[in-house]
Amino acid sequence: MDALLGLRVFCLVAELKSFTAAAERLGLSPAMTSKHIQRVEERVGARLLNRTSRSVSLTEAGMLYLNTVRTVLDGLEQTEAQLAQTLLKPRGVLKVSLPIWMANPSFARLMAAYHQQFPNVVLDLDLSGRKVNLVDEGFDLALRVTPALDETLVARKLATIRFVMVGSPDLLMRLGYPDSLPALQGAPFLAYTGVAPDGRVRLGQGLPDLHLRPIMLSGNETLLHLAAREGIGLSFMPYWLVESDLAEGVLKSVLPEALWPKVTLHAVYPNRSYLPAKMRSFLDFLTSPQGMGGLVD
Repeated sequence: MDALLGLRVFCLVAELKSFTAAAERLGLSPAMTSKHIQRVEERVGARLLNRTSRSVSLTEAGMLYLNTVRTVLDGLEQTEAQLAQTLLKPRGVLKVSLPIWMANPSFARLMAAYHQQFPNVVLDLDLSGRKVNLVDEGFDLALRVTPALDETLVARKLATIRFVMVGSPDLLMRLGYPDSLPALQGAPFLAYTGVAPDGRVRLGQGLPDLHLRPIMLSGNETLLHLAAREGIGLSFMPYWLVESDLAEGVLKSVLPEALWPKVTLHAVYPNRSYLPAKMRSFLDFLTSPQGMGGLVD
């Protein structure tokens, strides 16, 4: 028998001073109402109600117990109301882990659009570049491009991210504007440590591997981006990160984009039966055409 329901029955019987009236209010039979009170009294080891054929009144123990139980039930109802508000209306702090390269104007514009729709959600965005433990570190979700996703997490596809090989105009002039894959072999390379630290780039599509000459390695895409702008070497960059540089001619794309790899960006989060409204709103926004939905192949 539901112990919490028993407490509610006890409080209502005490308030209405009637088993019959409490039973009607709760949609229970008088017999079931009496059983709930009996179980509560058995559990606390004391008689809580005086019963006669005409009236119901609290015993001394019942008055003490009622004051305590009412406080507990009032606090529970308040907490349930707050949770319902949280589940129904997006609000609160949303803690998200992101790849470093998402510190770019395009993603900032998306966040501005999200904030305009959901001003009561505070975005706590971590771009440290490390793979965080979502549960242990209190993250709500993470955006990841790794092909090896954790099976204990739910993964939702957000977008296909295009990568391009870029170099500064000065560097490409020194290299003679490579117009084929063989012309790129041995070119100076700014390597991302997690993908191609040895300079070997697997292209797929029946193409031979490209062997470049690493002259700088880093796990920070922002640093590699800045180094590419300085003409130190060629680098693979997410298109979002270099979009404005390409438009302004600060960087130039090397060879057709179709040669270069694409990756899938996923949102991953712990498996939960009920997602808070702040998470649902963020995920739905990112997968909408206004968010990243238009980038999915």
